Amino acid sequence: MEQRKSYKEKQKNKNLFAKCLDGIEMIGNKLPHPVTLFGLFCIGIMIISAIAQAMGLQSTGELINRATNELELQTIKAVSLLSRDGIVYMLENAVSNFVNFAPLGMVLVGMLGIGVAEGSGYISALLKKTVAITPAKLVTPMVVFLGVMSNIASDAGYVVLVPLGALIFMSFGRHPLAGLAAGFAGVSGGFSANLIMGTIDPMLGGISTEAARMIDPTYTVQPTANIFFMMASTFLIMFLGWFITDKIVEPRLGSYDNNSKMSKEDDNLRNLNDKEKKALKMANATLIGLILLIAICVIPENGILRNAETKSIIDHSPLMNGFVPLMAICFFIPAVVYGKVAGVFKNEKDVCAQLGSAMSSMGGYIALSFVAAQFISYFSYTNLGTILAIEGANLLQSIGLNTITLMIAFVLFTGFINLFMGSASAKWAIMAPVFLPMFMKLGISPELTQVAYRIGDSTTNIISPLMSYFAMIVVFAQRHDKKAGIGTIISTMIPYTVFFLIGWIILLGIWMALGLPLGPDAFMHYSM
Repeated sequence: MEQRKSYKEKQKNKNLFAKCLDGIEMIGNKLPHPVTLFGLFCIGIMIISAIAQAMGLQSTGELINRATNELELQTIKAVSLLSRDGIVYMLENAVSNFVNFAPLGMVLVGMLGIGVAEGSGYISALLKKTVAITPAKLVTPMVVFLGVMSNIASDAGYVVLVPLGALIFMSFGRHPLAGLAAGFAGVSGGFSANLIMGTIDPMLGGISTEAARMIDPTYTVQPTANIFFMMASTFLIMFLGWFITDKIVEPRLGSYDNNSKMSKEDDNLRNLNDKEKKALKMANATLIGLILLIAICVIPENGILRNAETKSIIDHSPLMNGFVPLMAICFFIPAVVYGKVAGVFKNEKDVCAQLGSAMSSMGGYIALSFVAAQFISYFSYTNLGTILAIEGANLLQSIGLNTITLMIAFVLFTGFINLFMGSASAKWAIMAPVFLPMFMKLGISPELTQVAYRIGDSTTNIISPLMSYFAMIVVFAQRHDKKAGIGTIISTMIPYTVFFLIGWIILLGIWMALGLPLGPDAFMHYSM
C-alpha cells in the first residue's frame, strides 16, 4: 500500500506535459516488438496502397526527372503492392531492399571498429579519462555539440555519438538513456546545424539550383547558402539540448541502477591503473598517428582523399564517402594496441574473436533492419509519400499568408511530411520544384526557403519511426533498458522536437526581421 501511495503521489505531482509523455511511452511500449510492428506496417501499406489505387488516387506537380535531371509536369499515381507487379516487386526486391538499406552497412562496418574498442576496454578507458577532465556541468552540452558537429560526416554520428553519449552519461553516474537522447538530439534533431559545411549542403544546394532555374535560368544556390544561419543554429541547438536534457528528460527518467558491465569492471570510473594508463597513452598515440596520416592524404590539393576532379574535401570526396571505414580503422587499430598493452588481447585470435562477438551483438538490429528496409521501400514504391507532399504543397499555396507566417507554416508542413519521408534529399527533390518557384514569385529567396525546409526536416527526425536510423536507436536503448521500445524513444524525444521547433522558428523570425544574410551573398528576398 505504501509503495502504491508513493507512486500515486509521484503521478499527482507531475505536470500535464510529463503525464502526456508517460502516456505516449506507455501506449508505445504496449505495441508489439519493433520487428513485429514494422511487419504490420508492411501489411498496412499493402492494404492502403491497394485501396488508394482502386480509388484512383493521384496528384500532379512539377518534379525533377531523375533520368534527365530536368523539371517536368508529372502525374503521380498511387501504386498497389497487391497487384501482380506489386507482388513481383516485393519478392524480387526483398534481398536488395535489405542489402541496400543505408544504415545497415554503415552500422555493421562501424561496429567492426567500435565493437573491438569496447571489448578491449579502450572506450572504457577513454570515458574514464573524459570523466576525469570534464566538468560534470558541461557533459550535456558537450554531447549535444559533438552530435551536431558529427553531421559533417553525414550519418556517422548515429553510429558513434549516440551510443557513446549513453556511455559518457553512465560514466558520470547519470542515466544512460538521457545521454543517448542528448546525442540523438544533436545528431538527428540538429542535423542541419553546423559550424562548417557538411555533405548535405552541396546536395540540397544542387537540388535548389535546379528548382530555382524554373524562374531564373541563371540562378545558383551555393553550398554555403545557409552557413551563417546554421552556425548560429549550432549554439541554439546546443543550449536547448542542454536545457531539455537536464531539466526535462533526465528528471523524468529518474535514477538509474548502474549494474552495467562497465561498473562491474571498475567501480571507480574516474581512475585508471598503471597498465591502463600506459595502454591508453600508446593507443592515443596510435590514433593521433592515424589522424595525421589522414590529414596528409587530405591537406595537399592533389591529396588522394580529395575529389579527383573538383579537389573538394566535402563534395563527393573519398574522405566523406569512405568516412565510416576510416572511422572503423581509427577505432580498430588503437583498440588492438590498447588491448595488447593492457593484456586483454594475447594474440590475433583474441582480436578475431572480439570481432565475431561485436557482430553477434547486432543480431537483433539486423533482424529489425530487414523489415524496416522493406517498409521504407514499400512506402516509396507506392508513391503515397510523394502524393502527400504534392497535395500538401498545393494546400499551402492556396493559403494567403505574409512572409514570416508563410515560412513558419512551411517549417511545420515540412516537419509533418518528414514523419513519412525520412530522406532529406529525396524529400527536397520532391518539394523544391513545387515551393521554390512559388515562393520566388512572392519575393522569397531560394536560400530562405531552403533554410525553412532544413528546420522542419531536422526537428521531427527524432520522433519518426520512418527515419532510417530510428530502429537502431531503439536497439541502442535496449542495451541499457531491456523494456525500452518505440514508445520510450518517441516520448523521450518529443520535448526536443517541441523546443527545437519553437526555438528555431523564433531564431528564423528574428533573422528575417533583421534582414540578416543566410550565407555569403545569400539574402532573404528575391527580385524577379
